[in-house]
Amino acid sequence: MRVLQRIKSVRVLSISGALLCAVVLAWVGNHSNASAHQARMASGSPITIGASLSLSGDFSADGQAYQKGYELWASDQNKAGGLLGHPIKLDIISDASSTSQVVTNYEKLIGSDKDQLVFAPFSTLLTVPAARVAARYGYAMVGGSDGGPTVFSAGLKNVFDVSIPVKNNLVTFANWIASMPASKRPKTAAYVTVNDPFTQPQLPVAQAILKKAGVKTVLSKVFPEEATDYSAIANDVATAKPDIVILGSVDVPTVSAFTHVFIQQHYNPKAFIATSGPDQGQQFINAVGAGNENGIFVPNGWYPGFKKADSEKMVKEYVAKYGGTPSGVNADIAEGYSVGQVLTQAVKATGGFNQQKIIKYLKSNVTLNSVQGPVKFNNLGENLAQQTLTFQWQNGTLKQVIPTGTAGSVTPQYPKPAWK
Repeated sequence: MRVLQRIKSVRVLSISGALLCAVVLAWVGNHSNASAHQARMASGSPITIGASLSLSGDFSADGQAYQKGYELWASDQNKAGGLLGHPIKLDIISDASSTSQVVTNYEKLIGSDKDQLVFAPFSTLLTVPAARVAARYGYAMVGGSDGGPTVFSAGLKNVFDVSIPVKNNLVTFANWIASMPASKRPKTAAYVTVNDPFTQPQLPVAQAILKKAGVKTVLSKVFPEEATDYSAIANDVATAKPDIVILGSVDVPTVSAFTHVFIQQHYNPKAFIATSGPDQGQQFINAVGAGNENGIFVPNGWYPGFKKADSEKMVKEYVAKYGGTPSGVNADIAEGYSVGQVLTQAVKATGGFNQQKIIKYLKSNVTLNSVQGPVKFNNLGENLAQQTLTFQWQNGTLKQVIPTGTAGSVTPQYPKPAWK
C-alpha cells in the first residue's frame, strides 16, 4: 500500500514538475515576445525635435518661414524612414521674438518635455540666450540664422550655424562696387542699421572696403531695434542723397518703410542693398509694391533658382504644398531645411541621439551637405565652406548677380531702375 502511494506521489510530482516547466517555458516565451515587441516599438517610437520660433513679434515673417522649412524637411525625412527608423515629431512653440520667452521655451523643451533634439531659434539675438540654456543641458544647437559674432564670441561649445557667417555677408557686394572703374564707381554712401547682432557687424566690414576704394561716407547711423517709425532716419538718408544705401535690416517691414519714404521723397539711389527682407519673396514684393522691388540687392547664400538637385527638389515640393511660384520661396525656408539635413547626417554618423557625440562629430572637420551647399564647421561652429552671394530683384524675379562671372550669375542692374 505504501509502495503504491509512493508510486502515485512520484507520478504527481512528475506531472506537477512537467506542468511547472511548461508554465515557466510559456512565461519565458511570452516575456521574450513581449520584450521583442517592446524593442520593436521602441525602435519605431517618435523622436521629438523641439524649436522655439518667432511666430509673432518683430521676427514673425522669418519665424513663420523657418517653421515651414523645418516642417518640409521633417516631412521629407519621415518619407525616407525618419531618423534611424524613428518617425520625427516637431515640437514648435512661439517665443514672440522675445529674449526672455526664448529662455523659458528651451527650459520647457529640454528640461520639462525632454525633447531628444533641438533646433535653434531665428536670429542671433535669440540664439545666444537659447544656446546657453541648451549648453547647461549638454545639448547641441544647430541653426541657420545664428551666424552673428556675438554667438561665436560667447564661449559656447554647442552652437552651430549652417549658413555663412553674417560678418561676411556684404563683402561680395562691397568688392563689386570697389572694382568698378573710377568713372562709374559711386562717390558717396550711407550706412544705416538697426542695433541687432545680425546686421550691425556687417556694415563696418563693407564700409572699410568702400572707404578704401574712395567712396565717401555721408551718413552713418545706428537706430534702436525697438523703433517702430523709421520715417525720420529714412528722411535723413533721402536728404543726404548718397549714391548707394546700405541698410542693416532684419525684416521686411524695415526695408518697406525705407522704400516708401524714398519714393515719397523722389529719391532713387544708384544702388540699394538691405541685409534682410528682400529675400522674403512674394511677401517682400507685397510690402514694397509690385515693381518697386526691382534693382534692390540682398546678400545671402541661397536663392530659389540655385542649381543644386536637392535644392530644386525642395523648391518644387514647397510650391506644391504651399502654393505660389519658385521666386516666392525665401531663403529662410532653405536655412531651416538645411538645419534638418545637417542634424540628420550627424545622427546617422554617430548612430544615435547622444548629444556629446553629435557635438564632437560636427566639430570633426567633416564636410556635410545641405540645400544651400557644403557645410564644414570650424571649432567655433561657423560654416566656412560656403561662398557669400549677392542677389538682385530684376523684372519681379530674385536673381544671382554677384560675384559676376560665377556660375548662375547674371549681369547686375546698375544704376537701379526708377521706382514703379
